[in-house]
Amino acid sequence: MTFRAHLQALSASLVLALTLLALPATVSAQETHTLRLAETWGPNYPILGETTKRMAAMAEEMSGGRLKIRIDSSNKHKAPFGIFDMVKAGQYDIGHTASYYYKGKIPNAMYFTTVPFGMLAPEQYAWFYYGGGLELMQKVYAPHGMLSFPGGNTGNQMGGWFREEINSLEDLKGLKMRTPGFAGEVMAELGVAVTNIPPGELYTALERGTIDALEWVGPALDLDMGFHQIAKYYYSGWQEPAAELQFLINEKSWAKLSPELQEILRVAMRAAAYDMYIQSMHVSGQSWSKMKADYPKVTAKTFPSEVIDALRQATRKLLEEAAENDPLANEIIQSQTEYLRTIRQWTNISDKAYLESISKIEE
Repeated sequence: MTFRAHLQALSASLVLALTLLALPATVSAQETHTLRLAETWGPNYPILGETTKRMAAMAEEMSGGRLKIRIDSSNKHKAPFGIFDMVKAGQYDIGHTASYYYKGKIPNAMYFTTVPFGMLAPEQYAWFYYGGGLELMQKVYAPHGMLSFPGGNTGNQMGGWFREEINSLEDLKGLKMRTPGFAGEVMAELGVAVTNIPPGELYTALERGTIDALEWVGPALDLDMGFHQIAKYYYSGWQEPAAELQFLINEKSWAKLSPELQEILRVAMRAAAYDMYIQSMHVSGQSWSKMKADYPKVTAKTFPSEVIDALRQATRKLLEEAAENDPLANEIIQSQTEYLRTIRQWTNISDKAYLESISKIEE
């Protein structure tokens, strides 16, 4: 798509948003809806929790108060990994979570959060909105009576906090680590004892030795969690080059909204998702600077090449197996693979080439 076309698309979205904001007061006498939203995160959780509040505020403002969204955090509903079930059952109208938490129930959903060695956040957003990704995501959720929309991206995540340095593949065998989604399956292939733990329990699990390592997000969210007080080795990522959250919507709840309110909700989700991405970028930069200054014992590391090679091979093996065993998985994997093959050529001669060309100057 050309730059002019991108501008036209952006202009159209802005015009829609401004038009909705300018709706006359007379429409407020029309339908009014209050939707209930359950989120995986705890109350006032930084960035992730702010995204739902931002989305709800925009939806209410653009609808002139006709669309209100009440948010229940995990302390309220007590099921941080139960969002899928609650929205499917109609207990909540909307959920905010990460699809890869539910790979046991709907394995094909995990590809919409992230795939190891896959797309960066801008590439992933392009795939969702211009490469057929959004349509494939609806195809996965439709049998469960749900719709799904991108819900905010953390950008490239770190590979995790480790108590001990990783020097070889042998160091991974028997390691107890929290890492979710497809990355957990890949790590398990290399002998890691993988578990998934809710965000609120991560620090305690690491402190008590229940786990030896964990992967959460990156400096934006990791600094306040205090992991650096226990584990000093902070590894760069491979597993989540982009991590997109999801808004899940009960199909019956969606159908009760007028086309206008559906569009308002769609625009609010899209704007809030993008804002989460840029907020994550901003806060990660600030937090990493603070971490380096205040906690000099934290050591930024990259995994040895033999570990990265083994992780890549395990990823390819698992993707091939999934594609062979499930036609829909094959459709999704092929779509992502082909799109990445095309879009990465541009990333390489633009962003990557730019960073490489100036790296010596910055040093």
